[in-house]
Amino acid sequence: MQSRYFTIPDYPTGTPQRELFELHTAELPELEEGEVRIRNTWLSVDPYMRGRMSGVRTYIDPFQLNEPLEGAAVGEVIQSRDTRFTKGDKVRHMAGWRDIAQLKADILEPLPQVDVPEEAYLGVLGMPGMTAWTGLNHIAKIREGDNVLVSAASGAVGSLAVQLAKAKGGTVVGIAGAPEKLAWLESIGITAISYRGKDAQQLSADLKEACPDGFDIYYENVGGICLEAALDNLRVGARIAVCGLIADYNAGKPSSVPGNLAMILIRRARMQGFIIFDHWTEYPHFLEEVGPQVAKGEIDYEETIEEGLERTPDAFLKLFEGANKGKMLVRL
Repeated sequence: MQSRYFTIPDYPTGTPQRELFELHTAELPELEEGEVRIRNTWLSVDPYMRGRMSGVRTYIDPFQLNEPLEGAAVGEVIQSRDTRFTKGDKVRHMAGWRDIAQLKADILEPLPQVDVPEEAYLGVLGMPGMTAWTGLNHIAKIREGDNVLVSAASGAVGSLAVQLAKAKGGTVVGIAGAPEKLAWLESIGITAISYRGKDAQQLSADLKEACPDGFDIYYENVGGICLEAALDNLRVGARIAVCGLIADYNAGKPSSVPGNLAMILIRRARMQGFIIFDHWTEYPHFLEEVGPQVAKGEIDYEETIEEGLERTPDAFLKLFEGANKGKMLVRL
């Protein structure tokens, strides 16, 4: 059986070009004892993958040149030489960017038994959803009545973060760009503020108008002017959970530090970055809390879907154009 997969021959500088991604076909070896063959049905593309294209180790190893790229995926077992899995089982794993994966059974996760579409385990009930929940509960330690600001608030992580925060009863404000993203946030009861065409000073003024009392929590996905504007609007004792800084992922040089960084001192704020892989043991608790809400339709989530393996690089690059609403997925 053959597998088609994407590689990159070089580490890019700045925004990757579509031509960087090369599609290959290879014959898979015979299954060995303890291995499972999976036909992928859904692939995830995520902003953190840009860091793996840098050629240096951050919190995770870089992609290997001319080797299959990796990412979260959901698929169906089509052949197994491990007693834990049988043909037809649905699993989640990290061998995305390909149509057929052949893996050791030890690194496969059976899909949980929550009544949701299988692709939800790559989005609202997958790494992005778990990231939103962890950032609010374990990093920012959200409390009832907290005022919360979320950047990239219509994205895969931010869209759940605003809803979980709203349930705590405080004022929740989401920063987004495109009019349809702002409209979606408003439709679920979130005050939406656009960053487009603004500098940090104007964005800060808009945030002040939306929440005059200031924010107890800032959930950071973006950096840049969003961070600078947020720092101006912190309450004393605020907590900043840093999930991502997508504004800088394709920057040719390090971004400058916000000129108002002193607000962390003035407001006695705590700013903490986190990596979701360090908290994955909490996934069952997340699933227990959020899974039933998703199954009952109490959580509104969006997906942007590209069709076919060939579109995987295009889906990935669209993340940096703000072209996705909610989770960006590829359906095979």
